[in-house]
Amino acid sequence: MPTAAAPAPVRQLDADHVTELTAVAAELLDIHGSATSPALLADLPLVRSRFSRELRHALRPVDTADGLFVVRGLHVDDADLGPTPGHWSTVGEAGALWDVVLLLVSTLMGTPIAWDGQQDGRFVHNIVPSPGHETVQTGASSSVLLAPHTEDAFHPGRAHLLLLCCMRNHDHIATTAASIRRADLPDEDVAELTRPVAPILPDDAYEDAQQFGGRPAPVPTLFATEDGLTLRYDPAYTPLDEADEPWRAAYGRLEDELARVSVAVSLRPGDVLVVDNDLVVHGRVPFRARYDGTDRWLKRASVRVPGRRSRPEAETAEHGYGQAALEAWPA
Repeated sequence: MPTAAAPAPVRQLDADHVTELTAVAAELLDIHGSATSPALLADLPLVRSRFSRELRHALRPVDTADGLFVVRGLHVDDADLGPTPGHWSTVGEAGALWDVVLLLVSTLMGTPIAWDGQQDGRFVHNIVPSPGHETVQTGASSSVLLAPHTEDAFHPGRAHLLLLCCMRNHDHIATTAASIRRADLPDEDVAELTRPVAPILPDDAYEDAQQFGGRPAPVPTLFATEDGLTLRYDPAYTPLDEADEPWRAAYGRLEDELARVSVAVSLRPGDVLVVDNDLVVHGRVPFRARYDGTDRWLKRASVRVPGRRSRPEAETAEHGYGQAALEAWPA
């Protein structure tokens, strides 16, 4: 279980920052009519220059060993939001302003991405508990621990940053997070886990990828960069029993160490948790979903940071199980 020994760093937005973000978001939504409009996505890089230097600094990417921070100061009106949907596909335009706000925050940090095989290619995903999915290892689960993992770990084009914006969290359900830069591993374990021994398979949110006919390739769990270790980790979708004993033992010690340094972040409505997906594994504690319109509801965005060198060059040769990552605007 997470220790929560050190609270997540907070970047507090002042009233002027909030007005900047929400006014531009409302303007874009009014012009384009939908948060999923391709024309709105194309406008995102054009409006970046309108934001103040102070706001752009507050919304810079993660730059500490914690590998995460919470943006605080935005406010979601629970009554205006409407009930928590029972499935992402029934959200429609509910909370559309916050989709655009999250896209703007993402654009100030890098390039938003989406997946052709997940949530109909949307650039903002809705994370809600769904009937029948209580025990699966995806964001739609509830009654089980969502095991700590790298987001979309199976894919070489996964996001550098993961953003989770809280719409509703009446039950104070915690997101868990653990940074590899806070872990203490012996050199022998690091050496073991930099070997490409086991593959990472697509998770249950990617049904088409799970049917892909290509042979899974083993990938390293840890990678050494100039700035320190990064990781690629998803034990729920890693066939550990196919690996050799020394590697499995090192992997188990990594799992224990990540649990030791894990923190619990209970998001308030309007909070945006920003996670460095190369440094931090994230998960969620179990909870009991009510399916009465008041359950936890997050919006999720994925971001690539241009020019980042935090992954092995060999990843570029991977097939990605046939999944294509979509960028919000042409490079």
